[in-house]
Amino acid sequence: MTTYNQVTEEIAQQIAGIVGGEHCAFADAVNEDYSHDEMPIYGTKMPELVVHPGCTEEVSAIMKLCYENDIPVTVRGAGTGLAGGSTPLFGGVVLCTMRMNKILAYDMKNFNVRIQPGVRLCELAADALEHNLMYPPDPGEKTGSVGGNVSTNAGGMKAVKYGTTRDYVLALTVVLPNGEILEIDKAVTKTSSGYSLLHLIVGSEGTLAVITELTMKLIPNPSEDISFLLPFDNIDAAITSVPAIKHAGLDPRSIEFMERDIVDSSADFTGSHFIPTVVDGQEVGAYILVTLDGNEEDEIMSRAEKLMEVADEHGAFDVLVMKDSDDKAAIWAARSAFLTCIEADTKYLDEMDVVVPVDKIAEFLEYVHEVGTEKGMRIRSFGHAGDGNLHIYCSSNNKTEEQFKTLSAEVMQASYDKCAELNGAVSGEHGIGHAKKTYLKESVGETAFGLMAAIKKVFDPKGILNPGKVCDER
Repeated sequence: MTTYNQVTEEIAQQIAGIVGGEHCAFADAVNEDYSHDEMPIYGTKMPELVVHPGCTEEVSAIMKLCYENDIPVTVRGAGTGLAGGSTPLFGGVVLCTMRMNKILAYDMKNFNVRIQPGVRLCELAADALEHNLMYPPDPGEKTGSVGGNVSTNAGGMKAVKYGTTRDYVLALTVVLPNGEILEIDKAVTKTSSGYSLLHLIVGSEGTLAVITELTMKLIPNPSEDISFLLPFDNIDAAITSVPAIKHAGLDPRSIEFMERDIVDSSADFTGSHFIPTVVDGQEVGAYILVTLDGNEEDEIMSRAEKLMEVADEHGAFDVLVMKDSDDKAAIWAARSAFLTCIEADTKYLDEMDVVVPVDKIAEFLEYVHEVGTEKGMRIRSFGHAGDGNLHIYCSSNNKTEEQFKTLSAEVMQASYDKCAELNGAVSGEHGIGHAKKTYLKESVGETAFGLMAAIKKVFDPKGILNPGKVCDER
């Protein structure tokens, strides 16, 4: 077991001297919010000090000081993670990057932008649109930081067409655990130049280095998009349509699935009943939500004719077309509110974001619901049908915390075992943190897990950076 040193008052004063006292909180001045992320069921731990650096050089000085004094450092962005990734398991220092929130410069000729890690996803997306450009990654939590998105390789609703965050990272400036500043890669669109350190950092959840600057790829913004809601009798029928939609040559921007239960909860929570629950006199049990984009409405609607044929062939009650901006905003607002509404009406909550082959989605969901019923746990689900990434939640309002944790762990273990059987993976976009570490090891095997741990040790021989996460078994 690694032994770390505590943050003394002297070290706290040195860190305050680096960033300014107003950007540093020590001991009793630390806010409880920094003890956990958005899933406190995975545990809380108060840090001894929280620091908000403003630039790469300040991060470097902080990391050098902590490295020399064997003090653990947990990097944190907006704190919107769902796997305990920013929980400071060993106390020490929480280094929050949200003060580093500048959009630094656009390179319009080469379609990229340099930013600091604390820029929020919603801010970058909106600012890019002002330049008639699109930043495609679209995770559900729009207030999350881009640095955090890169750290977990966040995906989102547009991933089926545009890929995940990883596909838009061109270059990074990082600070290594010993304080050394490292420039990784150049702002070019391809490289075959040795091992990809860039792609080791992306998705490493703050365990290898601290990201302090990013160069992100942008694309021309499609001028038009239209959404289509396909209501079905049940989830099996809905999911069966997805491979056909993908094979139809429609190039969809997103293909989402929603079960009736979560749609009803969202309507109750938001007060908006925009998503119909009865279509042509038939009760809807599940939905597929498709968005097509392009530069001309007529061309999109031409593709939509094929979508309507596929929908009809697979038993959709109808295809509801949303061209109007208000209608599109309403349907996507309802979709984006799913997690928030689950959190609002649930006392205890646990989650998984497994990814399975698209044609196995229905089988996996049916299995998890069966296990949930057996264990007396309510299962809520929605997700990205186009790429097989499922967001599934165990929830309860009538159990003690101890009972919930025990039963949820049983549901999770059975579900991850089934995921492995279907040739799926533990996380599609939320990451491993410390909550899913055991499942990762079971999924990838001892050899792969050991290689990950060996990479961690090369970057961080003292193990001070975000200890206890991903592949670090401290």
